[in-house]
Amino acid sequence: MIFRRVGDDRPYPEHGYAQRQWSAIAPEQVQLAELVTTKRMLDLEAVLEEDSTFYGDLFAHVVRWRGELYLEDGLHRALRAALQQRQCVHARVLDLDADASR
Repeated sequence: MIFRRVGDDRPYPEHGYAQRQWSAIAPEQVQLAELVTTKRMLDLEAVLEEDSTFYGDLFAHVVRWRGELYLEDGLHRALRAALQQRQCVHARVLDLDADASR
């Protein structure tokens, strides 16, 4: 299996992060097998496009909540990485667990 689990929603609380706030988070490598998707459906055309991130962030957005890593944005990038036989994807990880412990 590529991902830890395939989900179809965002079970974590709304974080309200805008693109500028996401860009302040340094990217890190995340194992694809640790990710839980938040979308069940994908657009095959978007997977095959070479410049699909042209207007967005180059890195996937992942939310850590209750010990799980949820792939909020970047499903197509993660799937392309898997098709290229890569085990990891670079992502910006928003840690809601750390925010809750403060």
